[in-house]
Amino acid sequence: MAKLVADAGVDGEWEIDSAGTIGIHAGDPADSRMRAAARKRGFELTSRARQFRAGDLDQFDLILAMDRSNLADIRRLAKEAPKAELALFCDFCTRHEQIEVPDPYYGGPEGFELVLDLLGDGCSEILRLWRDEKRWNRSTNA
Repeated sequence: MAKLVADAGVDGEWEIDSAGTIGIHAGDPADSRMRAAARKRGFELTSRARQFRAGDLDQFDLILAMDRSNLADIRRLAKEAPKAELALFCDFCTRHEQIEVPDPYYGGPEGFELVLDLLGDGCSEILRLWRDEKRWNRSTNA
């Protein structure tokens, strides 16, 4: 997503972050197999894992979960209706029929490639919706 918004020249208008619902890998870089697959596509994954926080529900306009279990975990953190829109990431995929982003950790390299395909698909649609429909822009949706 960061590369897409940078390439579109709108990176100054976006705050993009990634977090997991469990903290077991907090502080770790992305899986080396995912970094290698991403590198083959021309981008570097340099972020470190962090655990999702309840405050994220107020800080971000859109929070995407990779699967239904993660979405349920995020919803449990909300003590009241969150300011953010909550959704499954694959809800934004236009070229793939998956409902959830699979966890590629226990599979082979093709699993990491599929995840990157899904992310590219969904992120492109999210950027289009933001640009064309002005979604997730608190200054226009206030």
